[in-house]
Amino acid sequence: MKRVRSRRRRRLRFRLLLRHAVLVVVLLAAGALMFVAAGMAPVAADAGHWPVTRVLLHSAMSRAVEVRAMKLRAPPLDDLALLQKGAGHYATACMDCHGAPGVPRRHVVRQMTPTPPFLPEKLGRMTPEELFWVVDHGIKYTAMPAWGTRGRGDEVWAMVAFLEQIEGMSPQRFRQLAYGVDGDDDSVLGDCARCHGRDGSGRGTDAFPRLAGQEGAYLLASLEAYASGKRRSGIMQPVAADLDEHERRAMAEHYAKQPAKAASVPVRAPAAAEAVARGRRLAERGNGMRRIPACAACHGPGAGPGERNRMYPRLDGQYAGYLALQLRLFRDGGRGGTRYAPIMERAAAGLSDRDI
Repeated sequence: MKRVRSRRRRRLRFRLLLRHAVLVVVLLAAGALMFVAAGMAPVAADAGHWPVTRVLLHSAMSRAVEVRAMKLRAPPLDDLALLQKGAGHYATACMDCHGAPGVPRRHVVRQMTPTPPFLPEKLGRMTPEELFWVVDHGIKYTAMPAWGTRGRGDEVWAMVAFLEQIEGMSPQRFRQLAYGVDGDDDSVLGDCARCHGRDGSGRGTDAFPRLAGQEGAYLLASLEAYASGKRRSGIMQPVAADLDEHERRAMAEHYAKQPAKAASVPVRAPAAAEAVARGRRLAERGNGMRRIPACAACHGPGAGPGERNRMYPRLDGQYAGYLALQLRLFRDGGRGGTRYAPIMERAAAGLSDRDI
């Protein structure tokens, strides 16, 4: 009997403690609601965060990113093309808030709460995978936005490749990566030239495509597709969307007038003779059994103006790595484009990585 009474007393005490705990939680919640309703919540940016709030938010962010990045695996990030692509977009979209080597943050940014860190000096201890998650998804309750489009992990990894090297980078190295030799002014052409060159020949790597000699109609339609989001790119969409119709047309006409270079361009590694021959067979004849059409049927062997649909780009002399990326995006459904993009999605559907 004593044991039964003892168990009952313990249960009663537990229920009483539980009721008190619930009452305390309800009172705290009611108090918080009254605090907010009375307009007493400290929302002024110049007041900063309370120390406990700052620690809590930072700890929550760090732990959340760490957990979500566990399933990611970084690819090799030492490619110059990745650095150029990441640096160019950083200069366009990130530098005002986070600064750059030799470039301080804007004064107004330093009044934000939380203040965006000056990344050349304080990137933190994030792994490449954690950096990828932050760049791709952004962070709530800060000014850090998510990447502009889904399904372009290749672009996000380019940003990570650059961020991995930004600490201690010299201003000269940053300008070389971000602007090259042709993008040192703030004109519309200067913004395009930092990646594609004024002559449309690119930057000597497969980070950016050659535009010289492409049809003006194709270039204009591509810019419009980028601006509308039909062609998915977190790098090109904000650039194209900021151009008005006259500027898009002017840029398309400028690059269409540049003479195409007949010489071949460098590839990442010498291709085996068997691979070249196999690629030639696919390009010229396709593979009917696997429903792979011949590339030459639309793009032609070195086809020039008047020899193909003006909305089909010329491929001869284009960077091999850039072409491979576009084929993978078409195959995997991550590219989009003009109204002709569905044709390429079907054409690339049967390609293996080895085919590409």
